[in-house]
Amino acid sequence: MAKKKAASGSPTNALVIVESPAKAKTIGKYLGKGYTVEASVGHVRDLPQGAKQIPAKYKGEPWANLGVNVEDNFAPIYVVSPGKTKQIKLLKDQLKKADTLYLATDEDREGEAISWHLLELLKPKVPVHRLVFHEITKDAIQAALAEPREVDEGLVRAQETRRILDRLYGYEVSPLLWRKVRPKLSAGRVQSVAVRLIVERERDRMAFVSATWWDLIGTFAKSDGQKLEAGIVSVDGRKIPSGSNFDPHTGLLKNADMLLLDGPASAALAEKLRSGEFTVSKVEEKPYTTKPYAPFTTSTLQQEANRKLGFTARRTMGAAQSLYENGHITYMRTDSTNLAKVAVEDARNLVASEYGDNYLPSEPRTYTGKVKNAQEAHEAIRPAGHPFPLLSDLKSTLNSDEFKIFELVWKRTVASQMENARGRRIVVTIEGGGCVFQVSGKTIDFPGYLRAYVEGSDDPDAELADQEKSLPSVVEGEKLSCVEMLNKDHTTQPPSRFSEAALTKALEEKGIGRPSTYASIIDTIQARNYVFKKGGALVPTWVAFSVIKLLEDHLGGLVDYQFTAEMEDDLDAISRGEKQYLDYLKNFYFGNGKPGLKKQLENKIDDIDPRSVSRIKIGEADGDEVFVRVGKFSPFVEKGERKASLPEELPPDEVKLEYALELLLQAAKADEPLGTCPETGKPIYLKTGRFGPYIQRGTMEDDEKPKNASLLKGMSVDDVDLALALRLLSLPRDLGVHPKLEKNMVVQNGRFGPYVKCGDETRSLPAEVSPLDVTVEQAIELLNQPKARGRGRGAAKPPIKEFDESPITGTKVQLLEGRYGPYVTDGETNASLPKGADPNELDFNEALNLLAARAAAGGSKKKTTKKAAKKKATKKAAKKKTTTKKATKKK
Repeated sequence: MAKKKAASGSPTNALVIVESPAKAKTIGKYLGKGYTVEASVGHVRDLPQGAKQIPAKYKGEPWANLGVNVEDNFAPIYVVSPGKTKQIKLLKDQLKKADTLYLATDEDREGEAISWHLLELLKPKVPVHRLVFHEITKDAIQAALAEPREVDEGLVRAQETRRILDRLYGYEVSPLLWRKVRPKLSAGRVQSVAVRLIVERERDRMAFVSATWWDLIGTFAKSDGQKLEAGIVSVDGRKIPSGSNFDPHTGLLKNADMLLLDGPASAALAEKLRSGEFTVSKVEEKPYTTKPYAPFTTSTLQQEANRKLGFTARRTMGAAQSLYENGHITYMRTDSTNLAKVAVEDARNLVASEYGDNYLPSEPRTYTGKVKNAQEAHEAIRPAGHPFPLLSDLKSTLNSDEFKIFELVWKRTVASQMENARGRRIVVTIEGGGCVFQVSGKTIDFPGYLRAYVEGSDDPDAELADQEKSLPSVVEGEKLSCVEMLNKDHTTQPPSRFSEAALTKALEEKGIGRPSTYASIIDTIQARNYVFKKGGALVPTWVAFSVIKLLEDHLGGLVDYQFTAEMEDDLDAISRGEKQYLDYLKNFYFGNGKPGLKKQLENKIDDIDPRSVSRIKIGEADGDEVFVRVGKFSPFVEKGERKASLPEELPPDEVKLEYALELLLQAAKADEPLGTCPETGKPIYLKTGRFGPYIQRGTMEDDEKPKNASLLKGMSVDDVDLALALRLLSLPRDLGVHPKLEKNMVVQNGRFGPYVKCGDETRSLPAEVSPLDVTVEQAIELLNQPKARGRGRGAAKPPIKEFDESPITGTKVQLLEGRYGPYVTDGETNASLPKGADPNELDFNEALNLLAARAAAGGSKKKTTKKAAKKKATKKAAKKKTTTKKATKKK
């Protein structure tokens, strides 16, 4: 990597470009006079997103929709990113005044690519230096200025190759999904493999057969009254099984020699043993030692924040990004567990001062990671600066999310330089009546690093710490009395679904993708309706099943785990100059001995039967196969010619054969009317749709569209008879004229619940008042009350979040709650959050990108007042009149 000598003397006016306004603000504090720091606000150029962005000269080309000229060495078409024109103009104007340009973007592939794109756009005529630093502190910035380098072509080529690769994969495969599964789906090099992992886990859950076994828990007492509980492990030499001893596909014991107790047998054994004599046959004591965990990488930080704090990967990276840009932690996109020498010294000093010398090892601890590519940061995530700040120093200056992440990083870093934890494990064996019981305890003799940090667990039901468990002191040969003997049943559990932490760990272990991209991947698979969350678990939809079935059956190599992992290795090799990017792209797209992507996709439109890939078999009944079918709008159950809708977010493993048959039976009943409407003579049905049960009057064969009515909150299908169905269909109800407002009062069931309306006035009904029973007096009383919320009434809701000033408008960017959901605004433009996005996870850069994209699309400007609009219209009209007069005179 070529270094550049620092320019002699200080520049009189250097322009420094970083990615984000927050980072620019922090760096500006350390540079002072002679430096102007501006932000690119993320990427400034990219491949075109859709036909509108493709330059006119390329529109007739057969490859134009890809944005990559596959016929000419995969030359990419780069266009200015939406909403970035003003920012680029600002940078160009600032560059005209500068005598030096410093590119200080992040030190990974994406950051290197941003620097390269800036050079391509700005075309500087002044000296250019690339600044790289691992933390935004005064010392780090000064060190970077002293040793600048040039833009690393290897990293740029690797990023460009990755971008082109993802474009070819996504844009070539996605249309196949649109044609064969459902519109608006997408395929991706990493996202499709992530979805496959989640679908495979759900398949295992669907195939799982549970098993039940019984065991005994005995409570034993010493002569002095001290008690201990122990579980039975064997009876007459035959071992009692545990969950792992059962086959998950059959529910049968793997080893027939084990003793499988049922309820009556375990109860009889418990009764027999209650009066028996018991002796301590063995007491084993084994010392143990555990070592501290390595400092955080991107992946382990995301996993731990998910386990301990319940943060999504997006929320974790948003807080970490803010901490980095404000100079509180080192660069947060890294695969390394190494710490700089000065950081090790700082951590060791804190161990001595905060915990004592006995917690400090004689020698510094070193950790080695798997970093092998030049594009990654070569240090773990740790507190920035020298010396490290104390937690108490920053608590009042950071927001809640930032402090929680900083606390994790601080404690993990300090703990990594602490002594081992030491203790003893004690196992007590108790015998009596031909049975053997065991209990284990744990004593911590020296907590070591556990004083500072205890790692979370991947199992959401497990405790965060392996807690100390004390046992009363017993000796071999000691007699114990049985105080209580309980029989207890257990049921084997299917493999748990992936949490975000578990998915992140699985992807990293398989070498798939980059940890820095996992947050966006998890966002994407949720936004594309491949996955939804249930608690903290990622549950695949039936659409995901259908897509993965298509890819596995017809394009298996594209979702092969090893193939995808090797792609990451190849990109790393390109970044190091060990492979040629052009050869790699040619092999991927056109093939080299094996068919490339283009060849694999040939004739797939004709070869793939959409009916086949959209059907997932769940069993057989009465000689017919029963399927779940992915329809155009929603999934449904299918058996021969019979069909029944499935609720959208019902986990696939809950759609057992019995449940599917019950739905088909209900659907058949729905074809039989509850009765006839006395007013219209039309049949009344109780039906089940994608959003649940509803009432329908009439059929599609009638002259007009059937009238539907949803069940009210709390109602069950068992509650519905003809009388109730008619009452539901009576909504909206006319309650008569309001005495003061002099308009009709109407009560109805709306999208957000039942409400009463009178002219422009609306009021929600209290939970205890049904729209079927609300009286005239209750409606009048509700309408007479002031409206709690609404346009022009009451105080405006406070912002969900408030960010720094927009570099475009100069006003603070805010995240607000709107009528149709959360949105961001910079005072001029409003932009809604993407579907499924968590408002708590939105950071400043993402907000700016949403606003830029919305502005570029000609979108949602803040509404002007009627007065301002009228004034503007008057001015426009006056101008038009003057122009007409001049034109007449000239004529």
